[in-house]
Amino acid sequence: MTAVSDLNELLSTMEPHLNEGVYVFATVKSLADVEAESIVAVMRETEGMSVVLSEADAVRQGIPHEFRSSWITLTVTSALEAVGLTAAFAQALGDVQISCNVIAGHHHDHLFVPVESTDAALAALRSLQSTAN
Repeated sequence: MTAVSDLNELLSTMEPHLNEGVYVFATVKSLADVEAESIVAVMRETEGMSVVLSEADAVRQGIPHEFRSSWITLTVTSALEAVGLTAAFAQALGDVQISCNVIAGHHHDHLFVPVESTDAALAALRSLQSTAN
């Protein structure tokens, strides 16, 4: 599929999808400290390796974690150089007081929102999508 860079097209076709489960953030010294198949995302930081994984996997592996979140994927294939999509959904979520941690994949944007705000986040994203030109 061709990556989309036009903001109006990105917004009108973003199709937020709720992934099943509860996800958490953790920091480990090394990726060897985490079962590879349980990692959803990873980022090298000064403090160590930040990982996102399911809460169940973190608990099972004894990994200290925080920020119980729902994982929402915007299923539109967004171009890496596209401008404005992150700002638009961040504004929509901010307008309803929902925090959002974003990870940009090669093909899609992935949003992690507080579990208790899942329904409101999906509603805000769908509203943004429906009002796009």
